[in-house]
Amino acid sequence: MTSLCLKILPGGGTSSTGDVRFWQRRRLSAICEVPYVHSSPGRPGIVLRQPKQWRRWVAEKASHSGASECSRVQSSDGEKAGPMSSYAVGEFTAEDDRTIMNQAAKVVAAAAVTVVMGVGNRVLYKLALVPLKQYPFFLAQLATFGYVLVYFSILTIRYRVGIVTDEMLSMPKTPFLVVGLLEALGAATGMAAGAMLSGASIPILSQTFLVWQILLSMIFLGRRYKVNQLLGCFLVATGVVITVASGSGAGNSLKEAGIFWSLLMIVSFLFQAADTVLKEVIFLDATRKLKQGRSVDLFVVNSFGSAFQALFICLLLPFLSKLWGVPFSQLPNYLKEGAACFLNVGSLSSVSGCNGAPLLPVLFIIVNMGFNISLLYLLKISSAVVSCLASTFSVPISLYVFTLPLPYLGVASSLPTGFLAGAIILITGLLVYAWTPSTGSSSASLTAST
Repeated sequence: MTSLCLKILPGGGTSSTGDVRFWQRRRLSAICEVPYVHSSPGRPGIVLRQPKQWRRWVAEKASHSGASECSRVQSSDGEKAGPMSSYAVGEFTAEDDRTIMNQAAKVVAAAAVTVVMGVGNRVLYKLALVPLKQYPFFLAQLATFGYVLVYFSILTIRYRVGIVTDEMLSMPKTPFLVVGLLEALGAATGMAAGAMLSGASIPILSQTFLVWQILLSMIFLGRRYKVNQLLGCFLVATGVVITVASGSGAGNSLKEAGIFWSLLMIVSFLFQAADTVLKEVIFLDATRKLKQGRSVDLFVVNSFGSAFQALFICLLLPFLSKLWGVPFSQLPNYLKEGAACFLNVGSLSSVSGCNGAPLLPVLFIIVNMGFNISLLYLLKISSAVVSCLASTFSVPISLYVFTLPLPYLGVASSLPTGFLAGAIILITGLLVYAWTPSTGSSSASLTAST
């Protein structure tokens, strides 16, 4: 296929006529472009503009699309001019189309798995608290420190089979330390505020998590969102609020708790949003720095992030145990009793009613780990905002699951009055966010610069 090569004399060329030459080159899949050119005073150059959504694809195609053939320009008298600023626009082939479709399918599949895992995580957490209703703090610490052991075990296996490289393990650890700090602070502030808030106020306030992610992505990633994406996020958050809060007296709950605890919960979601955006920065930065453009393995991020989180949780244990109503001096005995109930052994298990342990807590820990892995994988191949939307979509589904006759939970709950309306708004928001307006014939245009 014949393609067009646009060559324009640079401002310092020897010709004063300001010629603009269009040369045909066969099997050259490139269009060379100068952002702004003046061949003589007062003569405007020509700019070839490319749609924003293709810039990343353009940059990738430039490395192998024959851009080198247009990397130098020639003046009218045959003298070679210096290298000019250029990029190559590759031909959009069927193979490129398949690549884009495969990537989209991968994101959709990962999002679906994340939603399923999110629903299982919420349901099993409530089931796990049936035998451990007196020891929720034990369950939280078991998950926190257990994940470190499991993640590093998986990381070791992946290192031995060659999936994780020495280069990945030698990455600077400061970002992972910040990740652990943000997760620990998010947990601490969330626990403090959660102890004072009740009802549907926490799910309502959790919608600020999406707002924080959008703002932080714009600030630290330079990301710009289209109107339909911002509208979609707003509809998703509105749908969750309507679904959860309808008929629950959430407004009274927020009013009774006071503004301080509501703001503290919002700050907690700020820490969590900063954590996810920082992880996205880590993945993007690793892609630029690692050899062959490889990205860091997600278990490297999970393992070191969890290790630093466990370290900061240890430092915050006196504060956290007090939030859960456990004096720090009694913490060793509390953990011992919690372990006995978790294993369902001894006289304590029959007294405290630990029926369902250890099966239900173990199932929760396994599914929670799978949810965290799927969420991080979705973040890696898409963005923090997409992973947040997938997690948010699990909220109304979880509410519906709780209306089913689940074991150990007794009488099933009823659906909120606004469940259907909220779910419709939420799904509409997801569709609006995913909708991509057609660019029509304006995919590439020649415009005059002044």
